[in-house]
Amino acid sequence: MSDRAPSRGEQVRQRLLDGEESALGELYDRYAPLVHGLAWRITDDQDAAEQLTREVFGTLWQHPHALGAAAGPLRPRLAELTRRLAAGPLDPRDLLRPQHPLGPQDPTDREESAGREDSLGPDEGLRRQVLECCLARRAAERPLPPWAAPFAAEAAKLDALLRDLGPGEWQEVAELPWHGGTQRWRPAQVLCHLAAVDGYLAPALGLPDPVPGAGQGAGPRVPEQHRPDDVLGRTRSLIEDRRHSAPTEVRELWRRQGLDLLRAAGSGADGGAPVDYGFALLPLADAFLDRAFECWIHGDDLARAVHYPYAPPAPQHLRLLVDLAARMLPHLLAALPGSSPGTGRLLRLVIDGPASGEWRIPLDGADDGRPPTAEMVLDGLEFCYLAAAHRDPDQLPVGRQGDRAAIREVLHAVPLLSRP
Repeated sequence: MSDRAPSRGEQVRQRLLDGEESALGELYDRYAPLVHGLAWRITDDQDAAEQLTREVFGTLWQHPHALGAAAGPLRPRLAELTRRLAAGPLDPRDLLRPQHPLGPQDPTDREESAGREDSLGPDEGLRRQVLECCLARRAAERPLPPWAAPFAAEAAKLDALLRDLGPGEWQEVAELPWHGGTQRWRPAQVLCHLAAVDGYLAPALGLPDPVPGAGQGAGPRVPEQHRPDDVLGRTRSLIEDRRHSAPTEVRELWRRQGLDLLRAAGSGADGGAPVDYGFALLPLADAFLDRAFECWIHGDDLARAVHYPYAPPAPQHLRLLVDLAARMLPHLLAALPGSSPGTGRLLRLVIDGPASGEWRIPLDGADDGRPPTAEMVLDGLEFCYLAAAHRDPDQLPVGRQGDRAAIREVLHAVPLLSRP
């Protein structure tokens, strides 16, 4: 048995095979000059070289076995993959069959040789394009139920932002609005908040809760006896516990917990298992969508604070998030003071844009099949921002038809779905 320590390249390769999103950024940072330089020489065109670079790293993200399982330098494997993709699309099965074996004398076969890469480096903006393109789709090697895929994508996207933060940016204060006010936290504190709420899912998956003392000696909780204040309490507890930790250590806590949640979800977790949020019970599938929603919104909050471009969720994921909010609205409306069960009012919600679709929202109880009394049309992203209390319901561009009072009632109720 060899006791040789794995090289840096082998470590990154294994992490990519394990589905770790941060390994993708490290792989890009180290090898993008090689891939882009070779792509330029093959295509002799800047746009084509950038497209080929995106294709190479997108292939590695979806099919990490393309790097091979055996130990050895990555440079020749990446060079070969670049040449093969330049020749045309590849069947994923072909990625396991090298067409041009490279011997040890090949000039590219020097893993650590080049502090020098090809002199023509990729444009700085290409890195962000590549990562956003890759992270909008999950790695094929990690099987996930559809309800967990949005969380995987949003956590990976946020992790890519965090990786780019400099020391000064970790000290910036982000504003996180919700219907009860605005929290002002630094990035590490935002991560404590996300980890604290992610911890609600831990018991349903047999994982430890990251919040100190959470759940110790307590029996089943009665949701009606708890309020959203419990979320802030858990957050403050974790912030206090980690007050002496470096931001990168907090990032690692949050990132590791997210990976554990996703691995558990991909191992046959029951999407109908109840998750106790303290103030509400959600099935595990909806809880994962809720975590994707909050991860995106607070990632957007952080990006705004540090002036970092941040992409919205992929259209197929955004539609799932819109659907979650639309399904929760009737329960919220029924619990509001002054609701009139049995009157049969119904609103037809029409979502435009990438998440387009239609939903029937009963305003006073169950949907009894009656024609809608009102119709509301708005963009899917704007609907989600409204549900996060990041938009003023009176200033939102909305198409309206029918009962204007009912439409106004719904617009003002949607932000109540938000919480700290």
